[in-house]
Amino acid sequence: MGNEKKEQPGSINWYPGHMKKTRELIASNLKMVDAVIEVADARIPLSSRNPILAELTERKPRILVLSKTDLADPAQNKAWTARMEKEGMKVIAADCRTGKGVDKIFKALQGLQEKRDAQTTRKRPVRLMVVGIPNAGKSSLINRLTGKKSAQVGNRPGVTRGKQWLTLKNGMQLLDTPGILWPKFEDRQTGLNLAFCGSIKDEIMDVETLALELIKVLLKDYSGLLAARYKVDDISDDGLEAMEQIARKRGFIFSGNRIDYERTANTVLDEFRAGTIGRITLERADS
Repeated sequence: MGNEKKEQPGSINWYPGHMKKTRELIASNLKMVDAVIEVADARIPLSSRNPILAELTERKPRILVLSKTDLADPAQNKAWTARMEKEGMKVIAADCRTGKGVDKIFKALQGLQEKRDAQTTRKRPVRLMVVGIPNAGKSSLINRLTGKKSAQVGNRPGVTRGKQWLTLKNGMQLLDTPGILWPKFEDRQTGLNLAFCGSIKDEIMDVETLALELIKVLLKDYSGLLAARYKVDDISDDGLEAMEQIARKRGFIFSGNRIDYERTANTVLDEFRAGTIGRITLERADS
């Protein structure tokens, strides 16, 4: 593998100017909304929840949407929903690409509307803010809620620019904000999980090392899916050896029988993110 040294995910200081502005945007506009929809990635339900968002929005009613459930382990989707609801959160698992679960979000929003109407004589549609880290599925959710392509969807972080007010299908107003990360990942695994799922740009770390770390995680809980996808009958429990087995099966070999680690790494990362390897949750609800 390459000799180039790059900063390890656990020590990344990642706070570009637009994320600082987003923090200020959220803080300054909270007084204009009645409730907050927080979007998290169902594959990493803990790592994809920005602690800054919890701090900023703690005084507002919140609905937590676990997005990308179509890419996550179905059993873990249920387990995480149950665990977070026990902790007192309103949680809805949703697949925003197909619309599954979106009806439950509208039902929860109607409950917020009824509660607001009961508390005030000034009737108006509930105003919402949607927040979440980059690439968590926020734009796909917004497009489902509005019934049209209101938000740009991208598979890389940083697509949404600036704030915009949108009207939902039920008449409610929603403030969209760009994805916001936090200043530093104190926990190395959090940084890795975000990188695995594409919430951090690949360019800030070694893609080969990143894929190797992902393979190690998959071997622990999803070795069968990994072996089946790459047709490796007896996959090694050693990450590097497993990576080399995958490379040989795919024919990612240079002359002289040298492994093309970069091509192997990009393939594994792309296929994990697309759900091609299988439905995988990197954080276990019972851990």
